[in-house]
Amino acid sequence: MRLILSRKGFDSSAGGCPNPVLPDGSLCVLPIPDQASLVRYRDVMFEQRRLDRLVRDLTGGRVRGGHGAHLDPDLIASAYPRADGWRPLLGQTGAAQGHLRNQGVGAGDLFLFFGVFRRAEIHQRRWRFVPGSRPFHAIWGWLHVAEVRAVDQLPTGALPWADYHPHRHGQPHPGNTLYLSSSSFQWPSGTEALPGSGVFPELQEALVLTDPDSRLPTRWRLPSAFFPGGDRPPLSYHSRPDRWLLAPPWCYLTSAARGQEFVLDLDAYPELTDWLTGLLRTGRGGQRPR
Repeated sequence: MRLILSRKGFDSSAGGCPNPVLPDGSLCVLPIPDQASLVRYRDVMFEQRRLDRLVRDLTGGRVRGGHGAHLDPDLIASAYPRADGWRPLLGQTGAAQGHLRNQGVGAGDLFLFFGVFRRAEIHQRRWRFVPGSRPFHAIWGWLHVAEVRAVDQLPTGALPWADYHPHRHGQPHPGNTLYLSSSSFQWPSGTEALPGSGVFPELQEALVLTDPDSRLPTRWRLPSAFFPGGDRPPLSYHSRPDRWLLAPPWCYLTSAARGQEFVLDLDAYPELTDWLTGLLRTGRGGQRPR
């Protein structure tokens, strides 16, 4: 079984700013802009709030409600109008999909999605980032893979409930791939059923990847069970020993600035199962509409 730390949502290059942590502590992930997408920011919901005002205010008007939104990964049923049969899913293509393929990622593997966040507030009737607050990396959702489907090989009429999804549009590409969520899953050695996908409703310390003592979002503090010592293969893109420092109960990692998908072989890191179980228990599972 593999764990994939997958970077998704707004950042300095895609969208131009961090994702907001709202005043109630909720992690609001903003889909990146996508001119080819059929989805519009004004049509995407976060709790009871549409995203159009948030993206307009936080980007200084560069992104607006009528712009296309790359709603991917798409994890929560209430975020967008759904057709019968909808299920949470992730799309990937290009070099990032090539890396997932080369790492053997497929059914039974677990994506943990992270992004860059910063605290936000309403000031004079507009959203802004809290002055003096710093951006940081945090985990915001997950997806356990039940099926992997190559988009360009789908039969006509297949997965009609996913016709809205941005990876069903644009130019054909042989690497264009959909990862469909399990409804639930269990660890190979366990009996507890966990939701197959979902999001974390609010910020908590366990979700923060960035070292609280660092000014750099890419300086991470992880449980020491992540440390790759001995002959265990390290997290992909992080094979250089000078990226890692072990200081139990933590280890510290200078994470790669580039690359969307970081893959870890969980068979070599069984100690991480308890940490992941505790994390997923605090989340809110994705749901299919009735």
